[in-house]
Amino acid sequence: MAKREALKELQTRLAARLQAARAEGVAVAAWLAVETGGRRLLLPLAQAGEIFSWSGVQPVPYTQPWFLGVANLRGALCGVIDLAVLLGAVSTRSEQALAEASVLTLGGALEVNAALLVERLAGLRSADTFSASEAPDADTPAYLGATHLDAQGQRWQEVDLQALSRDPAFLAIST
Repeated sequence: MAKREALKELQTRLAARLQAARAEGVAVAAWLAVETGGRRLLLPLAQAGEIFSWSGVQPVPYTQPWFLGVANLRGALCGVIDLAVLLGAVSTRSEQALAEASVLTLGGALEVNAALLVERLAGLRSADTFSASEAPDADTPAYLGATHLDAQGQRWQEVDLQALSRDPAFLAIST
């Protein structure tokens, strides 16, 4: 119980510091940058949860290829989704590649016990990191947002985790 109280206190202090930084005009990170399936993606920090190292999952039969199975993450059973495969990549990961991957839970406010497998965490990004932005194509799924161009010319696409968690295709894991 003491650990839970300490964690809540830490979260409260962090939220207060972020609010103070915003008030002072300091650039605050808005996204967690990840790479997976050859794509660079921006996940909103406000919608993201905890990050875990890959520890394997319990497979679930008769599910979509992108649904890897369930994992016990801090005592909660979470469905683990291979984000690269969900976005259309072909999964050919070795055990070595999986060992280097991370699992990111969706934030508790989204009310979905799900986590995303990503190949690489690339740090935090704020809006001032990018020099240009372009809106998504009309046929792009609703959970894929704008694409941003960074100083090195790399393209990063936003993923709205809330829209993803409500997407009918995402919620239909059975084959």
